Amino acid sequence: MQPKVIITCAVTGNLTTRENHPGLPVTPEEIASSCLDAADAGAAVVHIHVRDPETAKPSMEIRYYREVIDRIRAKNSAVILNVTTGPGGRYHPSDENPAVAGPRTTLMRPERRVEHILELKPDIATLDLNTMTFGTEVVINTPGNVKIMADLINGAGVKPELEVFDTGDIQLAHDLLKAGVLKSPAMFTIVTGVKYGLPSTPDAMALAARMLPRDAVWTGFGVGRMSFPMAAQAYLLGGHVRVGLEDNSYIAKGVLAKGNGELVERARDIVEKLGGQIANPFEAREILQLKA
Repeated sequence: MQPKVIITCAVTGNLTTRENHPGLPVTPEEIASSCLDAADAGAAVVHIHVRDPETAKPSMEIRYYREVIDRIRAKNSAVILNVTTGPGGRYHPSDENPAVAGPRTTLMRPERRVEHILELKPDIATLDLNTMTFGTEVVINTPGNVKIMADLINGAGVKPELEVFDTGDIQLAHDLLKAGVLKSPAMFTIVTGVKYGLPSTPDAMALAARMLPRDAVWTGFGVGRMSFPMAAQAYLLGGHVRVGLEDNSYIAKGVLAKGNGELVERARDIVEKLGGQIANPFEAREILQLKA
């Protein structure tokens, strides 16, 4: 187990809605405020998506990312900023002809998916390695597109966080590391509980962790009701932990969390009760080999 455990808080995501949680942060001000609450509760890393303030739908507008980052940095210069590049990889086959994109398709050029990273240069940028069925749609991250995004992220001096949803994604990471597209030591996040990916079980997370490169730094999490059980599993298996409203809306069965701060507090309590210590942002930067 890690001597110091990094807590990441995924504050809003792009799938959770206010029907799931009425307090879901949507505007740049709300997202930034929720990030600050999570940091105060013990999160060393905040994982950031942005939304259209009027519709609450996922957005890739650079001005929203900039406002969120500026608001955070105005009050907290230490917390580590992890910004998504996930939107832009979804294909919805139309009912009439699956070769024609349906209305929920978001596919875009890989360069477009990282424009905000190149301009704003956060500490970390996610890099999804999954190609998989996702509901009635398909998420597509081809090796070629992943390479383009990885080259641009690395060129900007930003650390990629490799999100893996199944064992094949880890094999892709090994190939990209061998080819020099990715750099060691790599940072991974093991995602469990997404249908048709790794299930939220101790065996599945343990298998994924064993498949990672020996020098990898990794975080694990589960979605929905398995959020806290998998936080415990990630710590016990030698990883770091992630919680947040992107992954889970509840603090207990049938009880909505007050917000991201309360979810982080619960994760911290779990780790500490198991004998772990929580890394502060400065310690987390050293663990992740990020610039000061």
